[in-house]
Amino acid sequence: MGKSTAAAMLRRLGVPVHDADAAVHAMLQPGGEAEAAVAAAFPEVATAVGIDRRALGARVFADRAALRRLERILHPRVRRRAERFVRRHRLRRTPVIVLDIPLLFETGGERLCDAVIVVAAPRFVQTRRVLRRPGMTRRRLTEIRRQQLPDAVKRVRADHVIETGLGRIAALRQLRAILHGLPHTAARRGTGDPPGTAED
Repeated sequence: MGKSTAAAMLRRLGVPVHDADAAVHAMLQPGGEAEAAVAAAFPEVATAVGIDRRALGARVFADRAALRRLERILHPRVRRRAERFVRRHRLRRTPVIVLDIPLLFETGGERLCDAVIVVAAPRFVQTRRVLRRPGMTRRRLTEIRRQQLPDAVKRVRADHVIETGLGRIAALRQLRAILHGLPHTAARRGTGDPPGTAED
């Protein structure tokens, strides 16, 4: 949908961004906090240089029980890292922070946030972008979509929607407008904390 591009734009605008995917990658490296648990649950994906993420993805692909087992290992650890990020910046009184989290609504991650930004694009644009990725197939894309809330549902549940199909300049303009309005959103909600947002 363009979430990584939007996150990179936010960083350039000076907003601290917590990347959940990068956190998972670090956890699966040698000595990472999830390496031993994942290796015990899926010994066939363990290597001398950490967990083979591509093999792990293939292992849980279309296997709901294996996917749920992996999620039980990873999701609590990812949530704790996000909570530490929020606490650290609350102590620093950082005005705005962003949690870059895939499957945000599916995992209940929106409860950490004052506002949710959904990054979206027309289905044909999303398909074209995803199929450029190494190893991606239409069958795999279909399975990924089955595990996610439909885009229309996420749009309704979001506080803001970034339309990335309109190009980078338009997306950056939308992000600037959202950031400008976030303090007012937090004030209306009466949180008293620096506003945090999540991307999905």
